[in-house]
Amino acid sequence: MDLQKLYSLQRQLDKRIETQHGLQEENLVEKKILALLVEIGELANETRCFKFWSVKPAAPMEKVLEEYVDGLHFILSLGIECNFIHTVEEDEDERYSLVEQFLRVFQAANEFNKAKSLESYKRLFTTYLQLGTQLGFTSEQIEQAYIHKNEVNHERQNQNY
Repeated sequence: MDLQKLYSLQRQLDKRIETQHGLQEENLVEKKILALLVEIGELANETRCFKFWSVKPAAPMEKVLEEYVDGLHFILSLGIECNFIHTVEEDEDERYSLVEQFLRVFQAANEFNKAKSLESYKRLFTTYLQLGTQLGFTSEQIEQAYIHKNEVNHERQNQNY
């Protein structure tokens, strides 16, 4: 996955949104963290991995991937906002259940909210990439889905979304 390309695309989208909505001087970090937490919850909801009371299957993988890249948008945006743009390596040493991995991502997001440090950002990004792998997505699938959703988000801005 070409993270520098994704950061560049995200920077363009962020700049457009901030300009179009008059947000250039506003600190959006907390709002972006909350948006990320909401997106992680929406992703978990689509996987239905925690819904022990239901027999309904998970959403189609295309929908799960779309929700996953929604979260990726906010992680990239937070990296840009905090000047933490860098290459993240996925650590594959440990494996967790899907529920455990979601909880690890939520915990990493909360830790980032408290510390707002490079180390906490790296942990957030790494645990999120691990989640994508656990969901069965390749880096190529994630990159292509991100690019497509980025285009959709630009189109939404064209339509005053």
